[in-house]
Amino acid sequence: MKLSILDQSPVSEGSTPAEALAQTVLLAREAERLGYHRFWVAEHHAAPGLAGSSPEVLMAHLAAVTSEIRIGSGAVLLPHYSAYKVAENFRVLEALYPGRIDLGVGRAAGGGALSARALQDNRVNPEDIDRYEQQLKELIAYLHESDETGAAEPPHRYAGLQATPAVSTAPEIWLLGSSGDSAALSARLGTRYAFARFINGNGGAEAVQEYANSFAPSLAAASPQALVAIFAVCAAASEEADRLAASMDLSLVLLEKEHLSTVTPSVETAMNYTYTPYDRFSIKDNRKRMVVGSPSEVREQLQALAEEYRCGELMISSHIHSFEDKLTSLRLIAEACGLTRRV
Repeated sequence: MKLSILDQSPVSEGSTPAEALAQTVLLAREAERLGYHRFWVAEHHAAPGLAGSSPEVLMAHLAAVTSEIRIGSGAVLLPHYSAYKVAENFRVLEALYPGRIDLGVGRAAGGGALSARALQDNRVNPEDIDRYEQQLKELIAYLHESDETGAAEPPHRYAGLQATPAVSTAPEIWLLGSSGDSAALSARLGTRYAFARFINGNGGAEAVQEYANSFAPSLAAASPQALVAIFAVCAAASEEADRLAASMDLSLVLLEKEHLSTVTPSVETAMNYTYTPYDRFSIKDNRKRMVVGSPSEVREQLQALAEEYRCGELMISSHIHSFEDKLTSLRLIAEACGLTRRV
């Protein structure tokens, strides 16, 4: 089983966004040393609790300070942008770090309505019909076009236009989603697929299996490849892991109430918060989106998840308030799951 990391550069209570980004860099270097397979960073806008607003820029730095681990976006929010510009951004990254770049794409807004409109400010009509599937087709074409002719297969709206720089390899394209619709789209277009269990804790195994069964080979991928992403908290004892997870419990409760990401609260803040009965219900339901426990308990939960989804790779994300506790969690998980450390 491969293990990877999604880091959303969460800002902890009492900390700053700049510190959150610096911790993401430290985390990527430690993830590489511990033997994690990939390290992805996210895109969020007007989100006080999440510092990562430009994954491409952050990826360039992360790839520069690591040497082997795959670096990717989880995800670039494609509807906001030109497929051509995204393709060129990632061709530059691939040219600089060949064979190490992942292009994860998604369709979420990544913020509120105001930030979404600002990101699409150059559109003649921001209310234009959804072109997400067409954008994905164009992105695949730009990244896999023939360098000899400058033509793309399948052709796109600007046939003959070549995304530069011309490089001999291409980043892996992953479609990110949390529903059967996204899985079906990924299978139809022949991309790799990442299911966000940390967003939707109810089901998903059926969608991933249907993706594998319906996969149509393409220029982007010859065979189906899926991973599942989930929140994870690990500590030496299960009671301590449960205590650390209280920060994530409260974060998700506040997100549901305020529809805006807030800084990750300390364990003390979470313990002293006055929860309503509905909050308690939400916390119990949200725990379906997490694996929490001692090293052996987390290993068993991850193994069960891999078997349920029939996939060989899991991606974990941790919104633990203390950075030292987060590092400890990732180290314990790596050791429990038998990852091979890099020198």
